Amino acid sequence: MKIYLLVAAGGAAGAIGRYFLVSVAASWSVSFPLGTLVVNVLGSLAIGVFSAWMLAGTSDFSAARALFQTGFLGAFTTFSAFSLDTLHLFAAGQLRAALLNVVLNVSLCLVFVAIGFAIGGAARAAVA
Repeated sequence: MKIYLLVAAGGAAGAIGRYFLVSVAASWSVSFPLGTLVVNVLGSLAIGVFSAWMLAGTSDFSAARALFQTGFLGAFTTFSAFSLDTLHLFAAGQLRAALLNVVLNVSLCLVFVAIGFAIGGAARAAVA
């Protein structure tokens, strides 16, 4: 039961963080789903750091994984929002923006998860 409470607590925090960042980005009046891109990139960086840190450790991180990776990041970086934003751009006839959204989200998130993984591994090695 404790593990479900950790997932729920992390999910609540992730959802609030996502709402905040998307709201801030929306206030910039950019006709591009910048908020979704920002949370996807930041979430990819965070999951890379966290995963590398966890892989290098010998401790049981199941509670931390439930709280942060499943809960917080699961709510923070919903890729379904990216898909819906892209669909809306296509439906509005904004083909270039839709394709740019796909290319930026996929490429930047892959790059940032790799960067995060390197940072997490280096940080873990530095304290070991």
